[in-house]
Amino acid sequence: MQILTQSLREKLLANGRQQQPLRGTAHEIDFVPAVKLFTPDAGATWLLTEIDPDDPDIAFGLCDLGVGCPEMGNVSLSELFALRGPLGLPVERDLYFEADKPLSVYASEARRLGRIRV
Repeated sequence: MQILTQSLREKLLANGRQQQPLRGTAHEIDFVPAVKLFTPDAGATWLLTEIDPDDPDIAFGLCDLGVGCPEMGNVSLSELFALRGPLGLPVERDLYFEADKPLSVYASEARRLGRIRV
């Protein structure tokens, strides 16, 4: 299975282009996550909202490595796609994920719970 379909990649890049001139200002866009990725054997989860149009290997979102301190930040897609859990399983896309709130709401909840809950 292709982790990011062409349409998902285009959506993430479009969000990145829209966010680029606003980054670091009070007008940053609080996107709804476009995709949920996870490790089926390691407890890590990523909710991604955008890809940097200047460096399409860098995505932004809420990252939870399964150690109790989820945070928002950048992640290298090539590193993410090369990642394997303890049983050797690769990162997967949650085919049934449908975001119902902006990333900041997921982040607040994740910080409170110590994990991403969807």
